[in-house]
Amino acid sequence: MEIKKLLKTIASGEDSTRQFKVTVKNSSSLASEMAAFANSEGGTLFIGVADDGSIPGLTSKDVGRINQLISNAASQLVRSPLTVLTENMALENGQIVIVLTVPKGIDKPYFDKNGVIWLKCGADKRRVNSKEELRRLFQISDQFHADELPTKAAIDALDKLRFRDFLRSIYDLEYPESADEMIQLLQNMNLATKNGFLNLAAVLLFAEHPEWIKPQFVVKAICYPGNDIHASNYLDTEDFNGPLSKIFDGAMAFVMRNLRKIQNGRGVNQPGRPEIPSLVFEELLVNALMHRDYLVNAPVRLFIFDNRIEIISPGHLPNNLTVTKIRAGNSNIRNPVLVSYVAKGQLPYRGLGSGIRRVLEEWPEIDFADDHDGCLFTATVHRKGSPKDAEQHTGSPKGSPISSPKDAKQHTGSPKGSPISSPKDAEQHTGSPKTAERLLELIRLDSSITTEHLGELLGISKRAVLKQIEKLKEQKKLRRVGPARGGHWQVLK
Repeated sequence: MEIKKLLKTIASGEDSTRQFKVTVKNSSSLASEMAAFANSEGGTLFIGVADDGSIPGLTSKDVGRINQLISNAASQLVRSPLTVLTENMALENGQIVIVLTVPKGIDKPYFDKNGVIWLKCGADKRRVNSKEELRRLFQISDQFHADELPTKAAIDALDKLRFRDFLRSIYDLEYPESADEMIQLLQNMNLATKNGFLNLAAVLLFAEHPEWIKPQFVVKAICYPGNDIHASNYLDTEDFNGPLSKIFDGAMAFVMRNLRKIQNGRGVNQPGRPEIPSLVFEELLVNALMHRDYLVNAPVRLFIFDNRIEIISPGHLPNNLTVTKIRAGNSNIRNPVLVSYVAKGQLPYRGLGSGIRRVLEEWPEIDFADDHDGCLFTATVHRKGSPKDAEQHTGSPKGSPISSPKDAKQHTGSPKGSPISSPKDAEQHTGSPKTAERLLELIRLDSSITTEHLGELLGISKRAVLKQIEKLKEQKKLRRVGPARGGHWQVLK
C-alpha cells in the first residue's frame, strides 16, 4: 500500500472493514478482533492509528513486539488458525503503521481461545448470542442447511395422498404399510431425522398442513391502488399456505388475475394476453420459495402496485453471491434438499442458475435489491403503461374488486390511515394516535418489517419511528421477539 493511499484510507474513518488501534498489548484481545473479521467479510486493522484518525505511529521496537503478538494470536488463539498478512508502512516522521489484513474466513465459524464467536458490528464487534445467528454461520460454512433441520412433526403429519402419488410417479414405489418402513424410507430420502421426525424439507413439500407446524413460511399477497402501501386500503389480498406446490399455484393465480390484459389484435371473444409473460413470475416465485432463508421466521411478500410488482424474500443472497453474479447466471444452493425435490417436479423447474437470465430475456425491466442489513432480497418487476391505458384495452383486471385507484377512492372514501401527503406533513403527525395505529397496522401486515421501511411507508424519519415504537412498548401494545436481525415484531392485544 502506498503512503498516499494509506492516509486516504485512514481519513475515511472506521467501519465494518477498517479498524484503528494505537497499539496492541494483549494477544487474546487481538485474536477476538481477527475472529470477528474472519466470521464477517474480512477487514484490515491499522495499528499505530488512533480512533480519531490521528497517526502517532509505532517505534521499531513496538513493531517487532506486535508482529510477534499477531503471529501468536493468528496461529494459537483463533480456532481454526488464520493466515493473515501484515505490511509495515514507514511515515515521514520515522514512525511505522502496521497494516494487518484478515481475509474472509473459509472455515466459519471462528472461535477465540474462550470458545466465543465474534461478529463485526459496524466499527465494533459483538458476540454471537442467538441460535439463529449461529445456525447461519454453520450454514455459510456448508456444515448444515436449514431445510435439513428437524421439526416436531411425526410421520402422521404427511399428506398421504400427495406423498403416495409422488412415490408412484417418481420412484414407482407404493406407500409403505408400516410406520417403521415409512420412517426408513423417509430417512433414505433425506426427509426425516435419525429419531424419526420430519425435517423442514419434508414438512414444506409433503405435510398436509405445513402452516400448523411452521406458520411463518407462507406467502402474503396484496394488490394496492396506486404506487404506495396503504394500511387499510387495498384491491385484493390473500394469504397462501399449504405445501410449496399449493403456495406456488395460489400465488401465481393471484398475480395473473391482477395483471392487466392486452388485446394485442385479438378478437373481442378471445382472452387478452397478460401484460407481462407468466414465465417471469413462475421463475421468480420458484426462486423465492426454493432459495429463501428458512432460518428467518418471516413470510415471502408479494405486493402489486400500478407501476410495479415486488416479490420480497427473507434472507439476503448467500455467501459471495451478488446481484451482478446472479444476473450472469451464477447460483449458490442454500436449501439443497428442497432443490433436489423441486427438480423432481414439485415446482416448475428449468435448471439451476438459468432462471434469472431467462426472466431477464423475457422481461428486462426488473431490478434486484440485496439488503444485507434488513436480511431481505427483493425482485421488482416494472409494469409498462398506466391503468388508464390498460382500461382502454380490456377494462379492469379479472378478479379485482375495484377497477381502478379512482374507483377505490370512491368506494372507500378517505381510508383510515391513508398515506400522509409529504414527509413534512408526516412529521407534524409523528406523535399522533393515527400514526401509531398505522404503524401497528403495517406491522400486522408484515411482522418482519424493518424500521427503515416503516419510516418510508409512514413518511417519517427512522428516529420518529423508533420513538413511536418505544411508546408502543411502554403501552404494552408491541414487543420485539428475537434479535434485531432475524427476529420479528409482535402486536399485543
